[in-house]
Amino acid sequence: MFAKFAKVKEYRAKYPELADQFYRLHHRQLPENWDKGVSAFPADAKGLASRDSSAKVLNVLAKNVPWLIGGSADLAPSCKTRLTFDGAGDFQPESTSGRNFHFGIREHAMAAVLNGMALIKVRAYGSTFLIFSDYARSAIRLSSLMELPVIYIFTHDSIGVGEDGPTHQPVEQVASLRAIPGLIVLRPADANEVVEAWKVIMKLHHAPAALVLTRQALPTIDRTKYGSASGLAQGAYILADAPNSKPDVLLLATGSEVSLCMEAYERLKAEGIKARVVSMPSWELFDDQPLEYRHRVLPPEVTARVSVEQASVFGWAKYVGVTGHSIGMRSFGASAPLKDLLKKFGFTADQVVAAAKEQVKKTA
Repeated sequence: MFAKFAKVKEYRAKYPELADQFYRLHHRQLPENWDKGVSAFPADAKGLASRDSSAKVLNVLAKNVPWLIGGSADLAPSCKTRLTFDGAGDFQPESTSGRNFHFGIREHAMAAVLNGMALIKVRAYGSTFLIFSDYARSAIRLSSLMELPVIYIFTHDSIGVGEDGPTHQPVEQVASLRAIPGLIVLRPADANEVVEAWKVIMKLHHAPAALVLTRQALPTIDRTKYGSASGLAQGAYILADAPNSKPDVLLLATGSEVSLCMEAYERLKAEGIKARVVSMPSWELFDDQPLEYRHRVLPPEVTARVSVEQASVFGWAKYVGVTGHSIGMRSFGASAPLKDLLKKFGFTADQVVAAAKEQVKKTA
């Protein structure tokens, strides 16, 4: 035993930087300046797909955290999870120093391997389309059961995949992931919520995370005008508010539908209707907040509520109440261009405005 301690001491003296990394890895600690180079995105009406902003953040973080490694179930170019900086390389039988893993079309096997990687304290991530999370579900469940901070990156998160059709358009998958105890599900609304989501994920020690991202571009919200994206750490936060913080109606949304609620908010405001937009990227994080904070964001006395999410409405009643209205998916999707799908299934500012007005009328 003493010989082992002597070896460790000798290694620390000879390789202090590597010894420090080894210690931090095995104690699930982050390096100093682990988020160096991660910066905010400027406001942009055109914006970025959240899979693209995530790719930028991931590549910066992986440079700073040498044991952040992973790959994709054969979809790295589409999920945007390939590490592209110099020296990242590919993990292969003849080059085991590579950081990019090629799992093949094996979603369950990928998730199971990620669990094994996490057990030896490597910070592992894997990616595929959200629809294919079903194949990995049993291994994702074990990530939670074993309290392993595996990072699951799921892209193509809604009917926004358009002509790929209902077989590839996830509907019930987000609700299914939210049902797994201990799994932190995050569906960010823009590039800056993606930044904050990664900051939350990197600090997790005993909980896996599912980062749910879009294929289509999302407007980057002007944070000088609206609420700070740092509110993501609380799971839900006030993005745009009514005068004197006294709203008549609450508009709740996640992901790509937040910008839709923002458009509706501005239209309602112009008509003299006082609305509040609440971005709710993570139900799990929000439910963990003190009751006072939750009531501040979702005042119990405001029962006029509308939720908007391109996914099953299952679960939203907890937040909109029995009298609220949920704009969401109550069927499978369809094969058509994105704009046609959004109109067909009611994901338009007109529909949100109409639902908000109806809610205000009912509670007047």
